[in-house]
Amino acid sequence: LLWGSGSPPCWRVMIALEEKELRGYNSKLLSFDKMEHKSQEVLEINPRGQLPAFKHGDIIVNESYAACFYLESQFKSQGNKLIPDSPAEQALMYQRMFEAVTLFEKLVTIAHYNNDRYVPVAERHDSAFKRKKEDLAAELRLWEGYLQKVGSDMYLAGASFSLADVTVYPTVAILFRFGLSAEQYPNLGKYYALLKERPSI
Repeated sequence: LLWGSGSPPCWRVMIALEEKELRGYNSKLLSFDKMEHKSQEVLEINPRGQLPAFKHGDIIVNESYAACFYLESQFKSQGNKLIPDSPAEQALMYQRMFEAVTLFEKLVTIAHYNNDRYVPVAERHDSAFKRKKEDLAAELRLWEGYLQKVGSDMYLAGASFSLADVTVYPTVAILFRFGLSAEQYPNLGKYYALLKERPSI
């Protein structure tokens, strides 16, 4: 696993590896600031020059969601089961996982807004940034509601920790790192506090 610090996609794969009790794997921390994710070492595994770059034997699975599914599929009987048996919980797990792509994209849009590599200075406007913040706030209200429906001490898809939590939690954690208020979003705050104590996290 080639990974970078502060990257939710990398963290997803790392959580899945821990949950499946796959410890002692080859791991290398690379620097985004030094552009090491564009190095030949990464490009040989991931031609997009993105992290994570993940390889299991001769099998390459770079997309974080795909790597998490792959690990659960290949090591079903090892570690914690990450796909629930209940059709209702399984459906909710898939729904929340793929819905979270939007949450992550809205976070990234704001996090990188003042970065020249993503948004040139000439294209930045206060009104656009304000609108993007409002979009993220509306998205967060949706997730507040989802967590309210499942109740306290519950995971995103119900009573069991699942791939939904593996893939969504890193985004939630980064939001709190950036200053998200648990007072303003109490259900997200409870979810963040509950999961951060989990050994794999």
